[in-house]
Parts: sequence; structure tokens; C-alpha cells
Amino acid sequence: MDILLAGFNLDRETIGECAGNTVHPERLTPETLSAAYARISRSPLSIPELRRDAREEVAEARKSNRKIVFDMGHGSIAEHAVFNLDILGVSRLAVETIEGFRLCSYTEKSQRYVRLEGDYVLPEEFRRGDLEKDFRAMIDGQNRLYHRLYERIRERLLREAGDGASVTAIEGSAKEDARYILSLATETQLGMTLNARNLELMIRRSAAHPLAELRKYGKKLYEAVIGAAPSLVRYVEPMVYDQERETRLRETARSFPLPPRGDVPDEGERDGNATLLDWTGDGDERLAAFLFHSVSSVPAPACRRIVRSLPPAEREILVREALRDMKVHDTPPREFEHVDLTFELAVSAGCFAQLKRHRMATLTAQAYDPGLGVTVPPSVLEAGMEAPFRALAGESEDLFERVRHKNPSAAPYVLTNAHRKRVLIKVNARELYHMSRLREDRHAQWDIRETVAAMVRLAKRKLPLTFLLAGGKDRFDALYGSRFPEG
Repeated sequence: MDILLAGFNLDRETIGECAGNTVHPERLTPETLSAAYARISRSPLSIPELRRDAREEVAEARKSNRKIVFDMGHGSIAEHAVFNLDILGVSRLAVETIEGFRLCSYTEKSQRYVRLEGDYVLPEEFRRGDLEKDFRAMIDGQNRLYHRLYERIRERLLREAGDGASVTAIEGSAKEDARYILSLATETQLGMTLNARNLELMIRRSAAHPLAELRKYGKKLYEAVIGAAPSLVRYVEPMVYDQERETRLRETARSFPLPPRGDVPDEGERDGNATLLDWTGDGDERLAAFLFHSVSSVPAPACRRIVRSLPPAEREILVREALRDMKVHDTPPREFEHVDLTFELAVSAGCFAQLKRHRMATLTAQAYDPGLGVTVPPSVLEAGMEAPFRALAGESEDLFERVRHKNPSAAPYVLTNAHRKRVLIKVNARELYHMSRLREDRHAQWDIRETVAAMVRLAKRKLPLTFLLAGGKDRFDALYGSRFPEG
């Protein structure tokens, strides 16, 4: 694992001094911007003057940051310092935690587009005796099958496509589906951009994580940034709250009566691997009322009473006018955020890797559960490779069970991208529109496309007016034309 500080934001005048080779090394820090902006609310000086003072007195700027951010508790000041980091040599399992921080930006090496060569992380928890030997044998077996799957899928697609087919597209599809047999220990890399406030939180949470890889990640992250911003990264030790919370919850949950496996009450509406658990029952009416609220001077309770009294056709006019003239890249107005839906999904690790990128949703997850089965790509079935695929997935589950009793947090390293877990995702209608545009598009990866399509179908059954124009980018024009035939 390696973490490199790739860049950070600097005061404009400091950048000019860099160009002229006259900059003092002490000024190469984003802390002066935080210190200057911290004083805006209480100083008669202009912002350029505040930035000048902070540049000329870096030690004082750092002292000011410590006082304002930590002593006075104005943490938003730390958000003005932004860092770019190269994260190399981390596992796909660790990335699920790293990318779980909502207010950061990530771009990750994709197993869908890059043909992999078998690199993987050897977790600290497996570095002993037979466990290491069995782990390496399992990963090597998965990597060998990955290459076999890639060649078989590629050959079949080329044969079926015939002359004139895009070899690049076919190879991309083969990579996309062959990766389902790769483990969550597979090595990856990503670029990350975040501000100092979230950086400190990430370091502190990583320090409390049960996986040794993530604790190491937090330490290396701290070492990479502390020289550039010592006044903005302070509380990095693990907190008892972070360390003990999940353990306490698990211990409490053990006393709860559990249903027999497979005997689960049928609650909510299901579509494939998606279940709609909860939604704003009067969502269509609520949306119309709050659209009315935004363009009137009427209090919200009165808006709701007025809209409730309207015939459905008149209520629909409000929503239709909010969507009229929408183009494929437009977003619905913010009033759509007042309508919520909660889904439970059973998704593969490959699907979850994409689902977690929708960070404006509320996403919580259970641990990976081999009892939920595996997602076998259709192309694997068509290539006649289902039997070896399932056999190797089963072997990885056997090793998972051996490890789980000793170290449940580390056991998922040996599972594959095909293994599943349950997640809860709460979205507002505006966010589901965004997911639908992006993930229902024909260019989207098939696994998450099927998952989001099921979510949208369920949403449309309950709230047809709210989701009048929900759909993939590729069919938006046709959808709009069917809903607004008058143009």
C-alpha cells in the first residue's frame, strides 16, 4: 500500500510566486486559505487583505486555525483546505469502506475496463501458517479462472458478432463479466479528493477499524498530509465510540429471537432482487403541494389542504409543468427531494461497487452472506462456464467459513465479486431520477442496470406522477414524447 499527496489548493498569489521561483516553502500549504476565510465574518479587512496577512504570517495562520477549528468548534473552516491523494495497492474490500465517506470524491481503477493480472492484497489476518497457504491458493485459482472466463466469453462474443464487430467493446464485455470470479482481496488504486475536515474524520475512523489494512491506511493517510496541514488535522486517534459501537450492537442483537432461515415475513413489494419497504405514501400529492408552496406565499399546511382538495387532473398539472421542457441532462427541481423511498436490495459485490457511488443516498449494508448465493453473469452461462464458476465460488465459501469463526471482519477477502449482501438504500425522488438516468441507460453495466430498473418500476407503481419521466438516458426523448405529445 502506498499513499501519495498529489496536490492541494494554494493561495493564488502563492501560485504566482511558484511560477517566479520566489515562494518561501512555508507558504506551500492550504492552511493560509482556511485562516483567511475564518476571519471574514469578524474582520473589516477585504478578503484579499486577509489572504495576504495569512500568507505573510503562516505560523499565526496555523495558530488561528487551531483556535477556531478545534477550540471554538468551527469545523467548516477546515473545509477550505482541499487535498488530492493517490491511493495505491488497496483491496476492493477496503475500498468499500474508504468510499463510504459521503463528502469526498473518488475515481477508481475499474475491473470493467482494465484486464487484470492477478495482483492482490495479502491481509495481515491471513499471514500465518496454513491460512496464508490456503488464501494464496484460493486467490490464484480465482485468477486462473478469471483468464479462462475472459477468453471463453471473448471467443463466444466474437463468433456471434461476426465481421465488423467492435473488438474493443467485446473485450470490454468479457472483462466486465469475467471479473465476477475475482476476490475482494484484488488490488486496486484510486484518486481521492477531500477537504481537511473529512480527511481527519477518515483517519480517525480508519484507526478504529477492525481490519488491519484499513488501520494501516489511516496511518499512511496521516503521514501523507500532516506536513502540509498540521493545524487542520488534529484528532486522529481511534475513538471508543467508533471502536465499540458495532460490537455493542451485535451483542445486544444476539438476544433477539430470529426467524428460521428462509422464513421471512413478506413485507413490502418485491421486484427481482429489490424490495420497496417504505415510501412517502402521499408522495404525488405532497410533491404537488410543495411545488405550489415554492411559487406562492401560502404556508405549507394550507398548500397541502388546497392541493388535497383539487381533482387529480388539476394536481397533475402542477407536476407536469415542473417537468415540461426537461432535457435528458436536466434534473427535477429540488421539491422532488421531499418524497422518499426505502429499498432493501440483495446485490453482488460487483453491483455494490457501483451502487455505493451514489453518495447522496443513505446506504447501509449487512456483511457479505454466502447464503444469499452468487450472481452469475449471463455470458458465463452462455459460454458454458457455469459449473467451474459455481464450484470455485463454493470453495471460496468454504474458506470463508473457516476464517469467519476466528475473524469475521477479514473473512470476506476470499469471497468474489459475485457474492451478495443485503443493503438498505433510502433515496429521495430527485436522487432516484439521477440513478435512473445513469444506470438504466443501455450503456450501463447490466447488473446495476437490472437493480435500478427494478427500483424504478416499484417506485412508479406507487408514485406514477412523481416518476413520470424516470428512465435511462438512451430512451429519454421517447419517454418525454409519450408523456408530452403536444411538444
